[in-house]
Amino acid sequence: MIGKCKAIAHGSTALDYIFREGKIGSRLAFHNLCSREPKAIYEEMKVVNEYNSRCRNKFLRIEIGIAPQDEKKLSVSELMWIAHLFAKRMGLDNHQWVAVTHKDTDNRHIHIIANRISLYGEVYDTTFVSNKAARVAEEISREKGLTIAKEVKAERKHQKTKANPTREQTKHQVQNVCYALLDKYKGTGITGHSMFLYELNKNGIIIERMKNKQDKVYGLRFSYAGQSFKASEIGREFGYRSLQKNFEETNKKEQKKPHQTIQEPIEKKEQPDTGYQLVPPSRSSISRDNDTPQVQNSIGAVADTIVSAADEVVEGLGYLITPTTQGNDYAETAWQRKLRYQANRKKKGRRL
Repeated sequence: MIGKCKAIAHGSTALDYIFREGKIGSRLAFHNLCSREPKAIYEEMKVVNEYNSRCRNKFLRIEIGIAPQDEKKLSVSELMWIAHLFAKRMGLDNHQWVAVTHKDTDNRHIHIIANRISLYGEVYDTTFVSNKAARVAEEISREKGLTIAKEVKAERKHQKTKANPTREQTKHQVQNVCYALLDKYKGTGITGHSMFLYELNKNGIIIERMKNKQDKVYGLRFSYAGQSFKASEIGREFGYRSLQKNFEETNKKEQKKPHQTIQEPIEKKEQPDTGYQLVPPSRSSISRDNDTPQVQNSIGAVADTIVSAADEVVEGLGYLITPTTQGNDYAETAWQRKLRYQANRKKKGRRL
């Protein structure tokens, strides 16, 4: 058995849903309620929760899932007992609530809609309420000898690993290749990183970046021979942050070498959606002695253009800009000049 709980604002919609024809199985309990239909129940609850005007989510939606192997053990009267015991341990004795069963899915489950405002005007505390519901469901399952949700999940995970030896064998192959290449190129800088990715691809292993809903990269995935693995399954050294650190120290040393000539200001750019780019943009923009003349000429041309553009701005503004070695704040000077001008005008006006 598994339990879930959440505070909601749409009590009327929730009540209409649990009483919808084709879904509802049995009406289990009506606690502190006189009505039996959804609209009348909502009006009854509304009278109570209007005593508290500050609370926004004035209803609780609770779901209790029953395992398929336990459905035959539980009669309607036992389901009623579970609903009452669950509500009691959730601390809803002084609240209005209704419980029904649904039959619209393969697994039978119980729905409870409760008034979050008690009969005494107190607001039900929903801090970690979902965890509390899961804990109550586990306690009742142990007492009643029912299936516990987290034990089923652990058992399925163990069986899945043993039932698919091909996946385990493929994972070991990927691990062997990745660790061998990491030992070979670790600490060899940008070149080593490029060779690491090249040889991974040559061996048929593709690295993909995983993104969240905000389109930010949060991890890596390794694909090989039709199987896909998270970086944590391959090894702790291959995480999105961890893998970068294997090459980071050498890259810092390379920046101090005398043959690096130009470091352009770098703007932050989003990485493309495909492929995996480990080297930060600040590394890839450093020119070296072995760069081609065309690249060096283009960089020099850009630098000349920036300098000449700055000269034109200074010449166009003329006497308004007076560069000094003290590094004065020209905007502040202009502002102070404006204030003095306004003060002088006021003084002249008073004299008149």
